[in-house]
Amino acid sequence: MKEALYWEKAAGTAAPAVHCLLCPHDCKIADGATGICGVRRNSGGRLHSIIYGETTSVALDPIEKKPLYHYHPGEYILSLGTKGCNFKCPFCQNWAISQDDGAPTEKITPEWAVAKAKELKSFGIAYTYNEPFIWYEFVLDTAKLAKKAGLENVLVTNGYVNPGPLAEILPLIGAMNIDLKSIDDGFYRKYCKGSLGPVLSTIKTSAKSCHIEITNLVITGLNDTDADFKKLSGWICDNAGPETPLHFSRYFPCYRMDLPITPKETLERARGIAREKLENVYLGNI
Repeated sequence: MKEALYWEKAAGTAAPAVHCLLCPHDCKIADGATGICGVRRNSGGRLHSIIYGETTSVALDPIEKKPLYHYHPGEYILSLGTKGCNFKCPFCQNWAISQDDGAPTEKITPEWAVAKAKELKSFGIAYTYNEPFIWYEFVLDTAKLAKKAGLENVLVTNGYVNPGPLAEILPLIGAMNIDLKSIDDGFYRKYCKGSLGPVLSTIKTSAKSCHIEITNLVITGLNDTDADFKKLSGWICDNAGPETPLHFSRYFPCYRMDLPITPKETLERARGIAREKLENVYLGNI
């Protein structure tokens, strides 16, 4: 374990509880317990990351798989992931590592990651597959080394992070793909067990600092109306710019949700509506 960043002693709670300040959940964590993410543990009144250097997934991926279509197109990037997530989406497409505490891991170091990226002639390192912000300490250490080595850093994230941690890491980041799961706060509260506002804030802040692209997983009956697509694309246009790429991704039944596969026609309708506001709209998982 490695002592975590962004925490404090929890006021008004039984000692030795701690208050995690990394993401908007603001977890108050009792001794021996973890936060909602499942990977930040209070050990004797100090908060630790239990996944520092622990990886479930290492691959050399085309950058388009992130998906990022307007950033180093046609190139490959070393991609790393761990386990855990600070959302609890019942439709998670990577649930085996994001929601399963027992997912097996192997140990790596920031130095290893940078050396491997160089060996594979990757242009950088992507922190992906699960939520990278809950891997904050490892990602921050690795991103610093990568930038010094002339490599790019990429985050594939749900955007659910507090402003302070985001501000510290953003100068190291070249690009982000941010999930905007819905433009409705009720959707976030019911299905993700989070809230919409912090995600919108992350998008607006990050768009001023690095290249961003947005992904929206389209789920039949939950976020697939014309009004949903119009509001979502309009918000992106007004707050991140009309050139911001938007990826509509097709939902498949997975994890704890068995709604039917999203029809291809729904995604085509979404693209048509979004292109009234946005210049670059793509369809994925079709």
